[in-house]
Amino acid sequence: MKYMLLVCGDDTADATGMAPVEPWVEEHGARSGVRLHGHRLRLPAEAVTVRVRDGEVLRTDGPFAETKEYVAGYDILDCDSLEEAVEVAAKHPVASVGAMEVRAFWEDEDAEGEIRRLDDELTAAFRERDVDRWLACHTPDTEVFHPMSGVEEGGTDALRKAQEWFYSTVTGPVRREVLSFRLRVDESVAFSHGLVRIRGTFTTGEPLDSTVRVTTGYRAVGDRWLIAHEHASVPFDAGIEEVRS
Repeated sequence: MKYMLLVCGDDTADATGMAPVEPWVEEHGARSGVRLHGHRLRLPAEAVTVRVRDGEVLRTDGPFAETKEYVAGYDILDCDSLEEAVEVAAKHPVASVGAMEVRAFWEDEDAEGEIRRLDDELTAAFRERDVDRWLACHTPDTEVFHPMSGVEEGGTDALRKAQEWFYSTVTGPVRREVLSFRLRVDESVAFSHGLVRIRGTFTTGEPLDSTVRVTTGYRAVGDRWLIAHEHASVPFDAGIEEVRS
């Protein structure tokens, strides 16, 4: 489960003896993977508070509330329980001079499930040779290294031409089989690494049987996840038993 760790500083505290934050970031980020990302914030004096009353935008320079404690930064944690998140928060150096507020994300979406269903939609579009259905899985500004043309394409117009060219070289359905699929999801972006086997029959009568390694970047667009970047390694012909060995 994901937790927001609000790092609260204190203007009245003496932070001269506080340990540096970098070792905490290294331990819980690069090493354990609990910390997904985070960042420092500018001082409250540089904040702007915005309110709208009776249709009028009211802007006030400064923080929402005048208090000695303020949010100095944030970290996103991925922990198995609240107790684990509290334990990680207690090790943050700022906890010794300020405060750490730990709040769970509102879990009302299944982002991983949506992305896996998106990949299933790609498989169905390949099978039906449906270019529009395939393009609907991508953002308008997507960048794709096309697995069959071997050319990097940007934007849906270029992608349409590349996919239509590919379908013109094969006859009948095109089978897309995902042999492996590893996914990492954040709040608005996600990445997957997969091994995909594509099979069909060329118009020359020769069989198509290629396996490619695909790295895909996704972006949350409104209430949908779409492909924003995809790179497939240069296809190579290999038997399935060889690929799995």
